[in-house]
Amino acid sequence: MDICTLTDAAKAQIATICKDNNVYAVTLNMKGGGCAGFEYEWGTYDTADKLLDDDQIIYATEKCTFIVGAASMMFLFGTKIDYKKDIMGSMFDIINPNAQSSCGCGVSVNFDMDKLAIPA
Repeated sequence: MDICTLTDAAKAQIATICKDNNVYAVTLNMKGGGCAGFEYEWGTYDTADKLLDDDQIIYATEKCTFIVGAASMMFLFGTKIDYKKDIMGSMFDIINPNAQSSCGCGVSVNFDMDKLAIPA
């Protein structure tokens, strides 16, 4: 099972972020907080030397890379990431099968910690 998959729209937006901000990679991690218990935390790495030993490269081209932090993998296994634009704006749409519940904001989620595991 993949840690996460990206739609073509998500890959294109990651490439745009890398190009427009002159960064090596876009990162996704989980952190405690938010109204549901955990939040998706987006970030960037300026250069490849910022990559940590346990970071997982999910998608890479010559011009952009998408990385999930090691501590966040168990929360994100099987997740699909899309990028959507509509009349209300644009955003990454995260479809996480491990989320037990989520907040209406789309950024905060909760997990049943007893059911989380990294597949063998």
